[in-house]
Parts: sequence; C-alpha cells; structure tokens
Amino acid sequence: MRCKILHLSLCLPGLFLAAQAHAFDLPEVAYPEIAEHARTPVDFVPPGWRLEHQVRGRLDGDQRDDALLILRMEDPANLIDDPVSGPASFDTNPRMLVAAVATADGGWRRVMADHALVPRPQSPVMADYLGEDAAGAVQIRHNRTWTLGLHSWTSAGGWSRRDVTYTFRLEGECMRLVGYDETDVHRGSGDINQTSVNYLTGRAWTQLGHISEDESRPQRWTRLATRARICIDDIGHGLSFEPGLLETRQ
Repeated sequence: MRCKILHLSLCLPGLFLAAQAHAFDLPEVAYPEIAEHARTPVDFVPPGWRLEHQVRGRLDGDQRDDALLILRMEDPANLIDDPVSGPASFDTNPRMLVAAVATADGGWRRVMADHALVPRPQSPVMADYLGEDAAGAVQIRHNRTWTLGLHSWTSAGGWSRRDVTYTFRLEGECMRLVGYDETDVHRGSGDINQTSVNYLTGRAWTQLGHISEDESRPQRWTRLATRARICIDDIGHGLSFEPGLLETRQ
C-alpha cells in the first residue's frame, strides 16, 4: 500500500507492524522533574539517568553558548529478554531531551524538558530512532535554531523507511516548531514521498519520486491548514505527528 504523503498517520499501522508483532508489556516509567536551575549542564541529569550526548551553541539572544542534552534512563528493569526475535537483552530505557541556557551569573536555566518526541524503544527489530549516530541526531544551527533527526526502519515486518527532521527555535517559554522535513521510502515499490514545511511562512511542498529515477519530479506547493504556533509540548510522539497541510496544488 502506497502511503498518502499528507496523511502519513495512515502508514503507521504498517510501519509499526514489526513493533506490534514483537510487542512487550513495557515496564512503567516515572519521568523525573528536571531542575529549573543548575550549576553546570551535567547537573541537570537526574539520578538513575546518564548523559548520552551534549551539544553546545546559541539558543537565545545573548552571546553565551547554551546546551542541548540527550539523557537516557539506566534502569535494569527496562532490559527485557527476547532470545527469539532480537538480542538477548533488549533495552527499552527511554530518552529525554533537555535544553538549558547559560545565565549571566555563570549558572544555567532549564528552558525545555521533553520525553515524548524521541519515542521509547518498542521492539528489537526496530532500529534506534536516533539512527546509527545518536550524537549527530541533535544539532544547534548558527541561526539559533536546533534540529532533531528521527529514523524509523525495521528489519522484519515493515516496508517503510522514514527519516524525519524537526527544527525548533526558542521563543520565550515555547520551544517553537519552525520546520518539518520528512522522507519516506517504500522498500517494496521503490516510491519516495517527501514533505518540507516552513511553520514561519506557512508554506510547504510535497514531492513524489522513485528510487529508479535520476531526476526529481516537480514539487507541489501547499500551505498549512492553520498558522497556530506549535510548541514541542504539543507534538508528542515524534513519528506520529501530522504536519497539518492543506491538499496539495500545482
């Protein structure tokens, strides 16, 4: 079944078929509160968690470098044995994203803590949602925006490979979504669906293609159905988000 480019949620049942087929009763997780202020970025890491990656750059308007942190829970109870379909020990420990800005007094202030955008591991046949290079999945750009790249691929039970990139900018207390880019490749048909959204201008384009084609097909331009501001807390699961586009037009 070919995925409809503007309604990618229709593809999710097939996309996560493998995860459902190898589903576990995941242990419940209580996400900790992240401190509002800390002496160093590392001090935002709560007990029972580890700092998986840290990236520095400008998130606000001053001249001090700020920080984005990827945190990973470390609880042995979240290591599940699955000798049939995956590794002997499948790690279902979740991740959190934390953003902190440097303050004039030498300390740090937390401006974001999110545990939904990066999905929790669900199945040993699913690749890591941050791809092979978790450190490169989060980057701070020179224009005070930052990006998160998510990767969805399964070694059994699914046909789609998706790469999704979110772009955010700090606006007051809102970590605002300003860009969304997605590429969906169907491994059976070879069809390629691409979507790119600019939430600041309200414009977006979609593009169909095929892995056998050397030249790109024309982009179809469209607009957002609403110009309401979207903050990171409004998104939830990073692979279930619908970009909210009108029907495409030439």
